Amino acid sequence: MTILTTLVRRCAKAAALIISLGLLATIPVRATPLVPTHDDEIVEILPAISGSRAEERRLRKQLALQPQDPTLAVATAKRYLDQAHELGDPRFAGMAMAAIQPWQDPATMPAEVLMMRANLQQYLHEFDASVASLQQLLARPSPQPRPQAWLTLATVRRVQGRYAESDKACEQVAANGAALHANACLAENAGLRGDADKARAVFESLLTSPGLPAGVRSWLTTSLAELEERAGRATQADAAFRTALKLDSDPYGMVAYADFLIEQGRSAQVLTLLKDQVRTDAVVLRLAIAGTLAKAPSAATDVAEMRERINLANERPDAKLFHGREQAMFALKVDKDAARALELARGNAEHQREPLDLLVLAQAARASGQPAALKDAQKLTQEMGLVDQRIKALL
Repeated sequence: MTILTTLVRRCAKAAALIISLGLLATIPVRATPLVPTHDDEIVEILPAISGSRAEERRLRKQLALQPQDPTLAVATAKRYLDQAHELGDPRFAGMAMAAIQPWQDPATMPAEVLMMRANLQQYLHEFDASVASLQQLLARPSPQPRPQAWLTLATVRRVQGRYAESDKACEQVAANGAALHANACLAENAGLRGDADKARAVFESLLTSPGLPAGVRSWLTTSLAELEERAGRATQADAAFRTALKLDSDPYGMVAYADFLIEQGRSAQVLTLLKDQVRTDAVVLRLAIAGTLAKAPSAATDVAEMRERINLANERPDAKLFHGREQAMFALKVDKDAARALELARGNAEHQREPLDLLVLAQAARASGQPAALKDAQKLTQEMGLVDQRIKALL
């Protein structure tokens, strides 16, 4: 249960927590190699790695000696992926990908390596590639159930706005022995389709399960908070967010609550909420937006930092195409450039379709004053089957 919950909390909402604008920066696996001209040339400085440095060095040394050991490679990759999640720094994802680099053919790739590959592809917004990896893994005969792989597939399909396909994967989570997570998975999809009463009842029932760890309870309560937010029940959403953060103040919950506060016109509270958080791109973006809206003295510094991060990110030619949500939010709420925000939001919604993605698209369409853009946003929302009162009010 704990492993599955960790997976859900890290990938289920896909971008707001762990896929931040920093993801647009150069990924070592894909970047043009930079060849040092001498041994002491500094190529790049990575953030300090939390935890045991001795353990980090031990894993690197062992992997260098045994690069074909799948268990060791996955353990190393997982450590780097954890750092990418914790710091919002995709360079660690590149290092994780390098750890599993010896295996190139998915057909012969060890199962645990293929699962890690799918997780990394999901983190990097390579959703179709992640689905392909998961489908290859799940097509293999296995004596052991694979609820984690099915749950990841359900998550990615949800991020893509493919709720029916996500439902099918959720059902397989149950068939593989993880009933609580399957029920939560199906409830999430029901809520997205607008069946808030049914979804609320499921979450509330699951929360009465005896012996739930605080992390599981926080995850379920955050899901309930987002359900209430989409249903237009701000008071209930606020209470659920605060309860979830008391249980476990994880970065995803912090950022999700910050977005809620901004939409509720309570931007000044965001500055207090996030002031002690690690300054990932997701956090700095919210501070920049909230500071601008609240006319806070700190706004200039946060805006300048976020703008610098965006400029760095845009050195990648595909940055705007594949990671436009955060840039669209910045363009719309900080720069007040509705046309630019609409362009970015449209590109983003071509492949990533969480409620926040559609909300930003609708907000940009409304601000641009283009009736055709509003109709396009409305059509996409209807095709997906998404029901969100925040979006409905704009369209």
